[in-house]
Amino acid sequence: MTSIAPQRDSTVARSIRVQPLTCAIGAELFDVDLAQVARDDALFAELRALLLEYKVLFVRDQDISRAEHVALAQRFGPLEDHPVAGSDPDHPGLVRIYKDLDSPPEHFENAYHCDATWRQHPPMGCVLRCVETPPVGGDTIWVNMAEAYRRLPDGVKERIRGLRARHSIEASFGAAMPIDERHDLAQRFPDAEHPVVRTHPETGEQILFVNSFTTHLVNYHTPENVRFGADYAPGAAELLHYLMRQASIPEYQVRWRWTKNSFAIWDNRSTQHYAVQDYWPAVRKMERAGIVGDATF
Repeated sequence: MTSIAPQRDSTVARSIRVQPLTCAIGAELFDVDLAQVARDDALFAELRALLLEYKVLFVRDQDISRAEHVALAQRFGPLEDHPVAGSDPDHPGLVRIYKDLDSPPEHFENAYHCDATWRQHPPMGCVLRCVETPPVGGDTIWVNMAEAYRRLPDGVKERIRGLRARHSIEASFGAAMPIDERHDLAQRFPDAEHPVVRTHPETGEQILFVNSFTTHLVNYHTPENVRFGADYAPGAAELLHYLMRQASIPEYQVRWRWTKNSFAIWDNRSTQHYAVQDYWPAVRKMERAGIVGDATF
């Protein structure tokens, strides 16, 4: 499928004011009430079109209820629970990501990742709210992985055509667990396999789809790729790490400074993100609604 980047139609009237934040990704929205968007079909259609265009949207000063937060996310589709983080007991699908002095140093957020690619159907997207932010620090970075793929050298694109990779919750969240808990987690959530380059189901864009949940390439060992064992190990791993490092290129990124009641809405199919953990001993509290996705192709 040919990559088709969503284009802005200047003839369509917009009720939401938009300020792009970088040349590659991200826009801040103004003159919008997210609680109203959750109730209004036309406003939601406008928001969804902007999400496809900018891949991550930011809105400040949204003092809305948890129920309204959930209602907005549910406009995109059903919400999913998280097997490790869990959900708010009164609002299923709303995950509390609270970091304070008693939080364990797990260090999963501060790596470039696409949420829950260890699922067979990774999330479509997320709606994240800042409940409490440090006075300094605690930013989040998002990356346009369609742009990361587009700007790969042609030779690399040819080399990774048709490759698939394994994604694991056992090797990430499970790594900090006792062995029995880790094995139980792996049984409940077996490793998922996804194309290294996935196709966006709505825009047709080609997206580089490996991240910190990715453990290895699963179909690299062919006569064309492997002459000696060293071509596969560590050769395949070196290729995978090269691809994963593309997310760290600033030209593909936007960095967002959180304030209380600010929101980020992102397309999890075409982006990665990195939550900067530079704020200890301050407190950072976020609430995230993740939207169920579909199979990759």
